[in-house]
Amino acid sequence: MRLDGIHHISAITGDAPRNVDFYTRVLGLRMIAKTVNQDDPSVYHLFYGDEHARPGADLTFFEYPGAAPGRPGAGMVHRVVWRVGSSDALDFWVSRLAAEGVANVAVSRSASGDGDSLRFSDPEGLDHELVVSTSPDPVLIAEHPEVPAEHALQGFEGVRAYHRDVSDSALVLEQLMGAERIGDEDRWELRGERRGGWIAFDPPPAARGMQSAGVVHHVAFGTTDADMPSWIERVSDAGIPNSGYVDRHYFHSLYFREPSGVLYELATAEPGFTVDGPVEELGTKLILPPFLESRREQIAARLTPLPDPRAGWASAGAATAAPGAAEPGAAEPGAAEPDTAEPGAFEPATTGARS
Repeated sequence: MRLDGIHHISAITGDAPRNVDFYTRVLGLRMIAKTVNQDDPSVYHLFYGDEHARPGADLTFFEYPGAAPGRPGAGMVHRVVWRVGSSDALDFWVSRLAAEGVANVAVSRSASGDGDSLRFSDPEGLDHELVVSTSPDPVLIAEHPEVPAEHALQGFEGVRAYHRDVSDSALVLEQLMGAERIGDEDRWELRGERRGGWIAFDPPPAARGMQSAGVVHHVAFGTTDADMPSWIERVSDAGIPNSGYVDRHYFHSLYFREPSGVLYELATAEPGFTVDGPVEELGTKLILPPFLESRREQIAARLTPLPDPRAGWASAGAATAAPGAAEPGAAEPGAAEPDTAEPGAFEPATTGARS
């Protein structure tokens, strides 16, 4: 069994309208689902990704309105790393982000062009990095009238997290999850038949982490329905507390914490977001899993109205992808504790710090 890189990444926002504007209008991602936290339906769960909602590009946010800015610390992901197609694409994003007044933009260049990258933060401080991809994986891009396809974000390259004990984290990655260490770095690749991605560990800052707005909640790695029972057995046999099988409607999940404290999810490619309708309608309306459908009016009344980000667009058809596009699928939530699921019990920080 091999894991297919990063399936999705879930974070927290305190301002859904601003979050939608940044990730759809500025970064050019597609809103692929506007739904709710399944364990706390009073709050949004927003999904952004490529044109066809395929695993490998899905960035999701739980909204807790008014949540104070958080701070990543030990046992937390602190940076999302995206692929782009060329150094010219980096130049495009430098100009676009500067024009939007995006904070903390930093460019790293090398004489050869290898290793060029661009770092920036979203409005709530979530750290992003764009790197020029050399991966053979199919590109996962969204269509946007202001972002040429050749410059669009192409899906996840990896994530960076802060460790507590990198040696213990390495054991789980290598011996349990089948990851391979990259050179002598504290970075491990998980690569399956569909695609690959990596997680890197960095020494933690002195300050304790605080899970709130602008902080990643969990990272999910891709698997299949066929392999999920074996993954559940493998994680359980290793003595790691876990959620067991969780049905997320759009995919099926297993949650557990690795030794440094990072919350991992294994999420299946099946059935995908088109279980709720055709790909053309993704992100255009509030969607609910069947067990919440009877409460639609009550749930919708408590949510901040969010328009369809593409409401004013002329239809231009599907984005042009590279040859060998991945099969349709999608992404979804994680767990505040490994034996629960989504962060239904999570209370966003307003003052003070929380580990």
